[in-house]
Amino acid sequence: MNTESLNHIREELKYKISSRYKGASYIQTKMKPLSFFVHTQPTDMLSILYEPSLCVIIQGTKAVGVDSDLFSYNPDTYLLASVHTPARICITEASSEHPYMGLTITFSMEQIFDVLKDVDKTEKRLLKVQRRLYFGAIEDKLLNPILRLVRLLDTPEDIAVLSPLIIKEILYIVMRSEGGDFLRQYVMDGSATQQVVKAITHIKENFSEMLNISKLAKFIGMSESSLYSSFKKITAMSPLQFQKTLRLQEARRRLMMCNMGVSQIAFEVGYESPSQFSREYSRMYGVSPKADAISKILKKEKEKIV
Repeated sequence: MNTESLNHIREELKYKISSRYKGASYIQTKMKPLSFFVHTQPTDMLSILYEPSLCVIIQGTKAVGVDSDLFSYNPDTYLLASVHTPARICITEASSEHPYMGLTITFSMEQIFDVLKDVDKTEKRLLKVQRRLYFGAIEDKLLNPILRLVRLLDTPEDIAVLSPLIIKEILYIVMRSEGGDFLRQYVMDGSATQQVVKAITHIKENFSEMLNISKLAKFIGMSESSLYSSFKKITAMSPLQFQKTLRLQEARRRLMMCNMGVSQIAFEVGYESPSQFSREYSRMYGVSPKADAISKILKKEKEKIV
């Protein structure tokens, strides 16, 4: 590992992220798979749902809870999620002088399958990873293409052609490491995982609609009982719990990013009752949607004053 090279890359990434920071902790870039995160102070523990993705910390530290385990990771470690995975996160090290900075690159299952078939199958070690997320050591050979991907934001005309190629390169590098063994456990040909992934994709694309488990099971070619048990084994949630989590996450995103009323958001993400929405939102995030929206406004006003 070239420490000097890593530090140089991190400094440029810090500059790229900070130049796009306008006060909001979540920054969606011009590339849909790429997003930035900035926090100027530690946060409370939050429930989230990781998509298939690679997460990298550029500065600061974060704690991640999965099932009953709690892990801490920093700029020397990357986090890899293979399927949609529920977790709890909190930023543990951040300040105005040294804000937490991180980035996430999401992958489609098609991209993962595409790279997997190109990797020499004789290299498979089938590492048995007991947890739902994988933590690997950051090396310059992985951080280099990540920097090149971020640099594309400066030349938007190149994004459509070059970003898929760089993302494939990043996935390939991960696949050639133990991270690839972790991914293979969930995408092995012939496993029930691929059918569950199909169910996940269907629910995600139609999260605001009523979920019919019988129709979903028939759609993916599984029995209802097999769908339920396989789905829960992979995601730690039932299909209905998964859908509810998606709805609440999308609701919070709209609450934080858009100027919309709580009731309107509740109906748009699929709730028939704003009161039920408020109860479930409060249960997941520890604060009512109205209070969450007010805190967002107050935070923005405070940032203006500062």
